[in-house]
Amino acid sequence: MATNPDPAAQIAAAEHDATIARERLSRTVAQLQDRLSPKQIARRAVRDAGDRSTAAVDTARRNPGTAAGLVACAGLFLARHRIASLFRRRRPKQSVNKTA
Repeated sequence: MATNPDPAAQIAAAEHDATIARERLSRTVAQLQDRLSPKQIARRAVRDAGDRSTAAVDTARRNPGTAAGLVACAGLFLARHRIASLFRRRRPKQSVNKTA
């Protein structure tokens, strides 16, 4: 190895390295653009939601009692204000004495 290589060879090697690095960067940017495109994100979200809903349905089929209990609890939670209003005592209206 020479301590002072040919400057033309150094420039050619540097240009070659720069070309390789530019190509790698271009591929990486293209991959990121593909992964972050709104269409791809929407497709992945729909696919993941479908996978999760299928898993939830399978779990509910294997455990119908638990699924029914969860649905009942959710219904009671959502209707809690109406249920509470059924049990509240109504105060009788007080007459106001107007003495003048």
